[in-house]
Amino acid sequence: MKEDDHTPQADGGTNSNEPEPDPDEDESGHSSDSTGSPSSEASHTDSSAPAASATDSSATDPSLSADASASPSEGVSEGDAHSDANLEEPTRNDADDHSPGDHNADDHDIGDHGTGDHDTGDHGTGDHDTGNHGADAPSTTEADGETTSADSGTPPGPTESGVPDAESKTAGFGNGGRDRSSPDVDLNGVVLDDDDDDNQGLFDDLLSGEPIFENKEVLRPSYTPHELPHRNDQINRMATILVSALRGETPSNILIYGKTGTGKTASAKFVSQELESTSQKYDVPCEVEYINCEVTDTQYRVLAQLANTFIEKNQEVIGDRLDRLESLRADVTEAGETAAEAGGTGTATDALNGTEFDSVDDLDDRIETLESDAEEMEEVPMTGWPTDRVYSTFFEAVDYHERVVVIMLDEIDKLVEKSGDDTLYNLSRMNSELDRSRISIMGISNDLKFTDFLDPRVKSSLGEEEIVFPPYDANQLRDILQHRADIAFKQEALTDDVIPLCAAFAAQEHGDARRALDLLRTAGELAERSQAEIVAEKHVRQAQDKIELDRVVEVVRTLPTQSKIVLFAVILLEKNGVHNINTGEVFNIYKRLCEEIDADVLTQRRVTDLISELDMLGIVNAVVVSKGRYGRTKEMGLSVPVEETEAVLLSDSRLGDIENAQPFVQARFDN
Repeated sequence: MKEDDHTPQADGGTNSNEPEPDPDEDESGHSSDSTGSPSSEASHTDSSAPAASATDSSATDPSLSADASASPSEGVSEGDAHSDANLEEPTRNDADDHSPGDHNADDHDIGDHGTGDHDTGDHGTGDHDTGNHGADAPSTTEADGETTSADSGTPPGPTESGVPDAESKTAGFGNGGRDRSSPDVDLNGVVLDDDDDDNQGLFDDLLSGEPIFENKEVLRPSYTPHELPHRNDQINRMATILVSALRGETPSNILIYGKTGTGKTASAKFVSQELESTSQKYDVPCEVEYINCEVTDTQYRVLAQLANTFIEKNQEVIGDRLDRLESLRADVTEAGETAAEAGGTGTATDALNGTEFDSVDDLDDRIETLESDAEEMEEVPMTGWPTDRVYSTFFEAVDYHERVVVIMLDEIDKLVEKSGDDTLYNLSRMNSELDRSRISIMGISNDLKFTDFLDPRVKSSLGEEEIVFPPYDANQLRDILQHRADIAFKQEALTDDVIPLCAAFAAQEHGDARRALDLLRTAGELAERSQAEIVAEKHVRQAQDKIELDRVVEVVRTLPTQSKIVLFAVILLEKNGVHNINTGEVFNIYKRLCEEIDADVLTQRRVTDLISELDMLGIVNAVVVSKGRYGRTKEMGLSVPVEETEAVLLSDSRLGDIENAQPFVQARFDN
């Protein structure tokens, strides 16, 4: 059949001059009532088309008469299968496989008029061969769950909204149908399943390998071991001094000296833990308070931290006492009620026998006093109070009940350097004023000469006992590392040369056990990141380079701005091939750099002092050279990697504009 011989479709889609169809009309151009029966032919929307267009269509091809009688909407020709009716009719729902004649706009072969997968020219609703025009549509409609049979003559059109009801949808899916208008849903589901199976997250690969560490925290400086090799003499000496606290006496003050990483803090904490555990065993009130003066570096902060600590402990003690006394008060009340019921054979005070209270009034007064004490205890703010008020609050808190207190001041030289010796003077003189408690001071310092700056009175009372911690040698460091590695790493995770190499590297730097532990931990981390099964010598050497670089980065990053500008001037001279740089050349470049970033220009003498500070930090290597009658000058060169140091300097926001500065550098040619 030719396309131009066919009358316009009943659903009003092919003729652009036709008016829009009424949403209440079915596919064959008939308005439907609530039961789906067609109304009169006068409701047809196409004024130019015959009223019985469906009949004409079936008359053109007699083989479709049965289909047309069962469902008037099926009477369309093969050439009209892909008309644009589906695009112009808003009330049509082409999403699902519904009634016969529902022309879906999804992927079909040419001439496909059915709701399933068909070949070219298939006009049926089931699976047919090419050109099969059988009249089995009504039975298919019944199989698909439609409400209309071929005998009723009622077309299985959509509901009033143009969308098939839920029952027909469910029936269609129940018979193997699928949602053909939304193939993306099924496709996306497949893709998501693939992603779940194949996609690997950021940390999945890192977690795939076996861990090397058993307990990495053992290698941290904050860890306090249960045994400290090669420090038994120092530990025993501290114990003999502090044992008097367990007898209720005031221990002597102790000063502990030693270089970094010699076990001072670890040994002191170990003795303190033993002291507190023994005091609890024998029910002796003995407490140890640790303060890091690197952080808490002023008199106000030290006293405030101590005061708040003891206030908190006092409130706990008051709470426990109140609980016991209130329980006793309840027993007294119950005893009085029992005595009243018994006819006066006993009294309420019988419950107080064997206690410290003679009467109920004494008990009530004690409860009231404790509640008042708890309310009066006010925590000290970190700023805002006069120092004498903070001191008085600390004094009252520590002397609230009987106890012996050991105050451990780590990095005590930092406290003296920042705020003088007033704090030590007040703490060392408190025992003459305390009534119930006693205080002892344990100071830990890296500086062997910090007591030279103390007041003679403070020095005499503070330095009653002195203990020196010598550096570790290579064999001692090996024992320490082996002791920690047995706990920190899994079995057979280290090669035999790892621990001796770490000990040798650390022994070169004055026996620093902390550095040896950091080196071993970093080597293990590098091996774990590379997913190696064991820690080998190469990981130790990589860790050595990494720690050295990190140390330089930290030192350079914390330099003052003026020192950074001086260092950047030295770097520019080195990058331009100038060797044996003297102070005058550095000062000339320094002035130009200060002008670039609008910074204050210091004098040449002050710049020379800054160079000396950089030399002391090991960033530059400066040597005073005599030029004969021309005087003396400093010649210097960098002692740190140029590129890494420059990157750290440029990361400073104040020096961000200095990167593009190109100061004039006058090159010298040494003979």
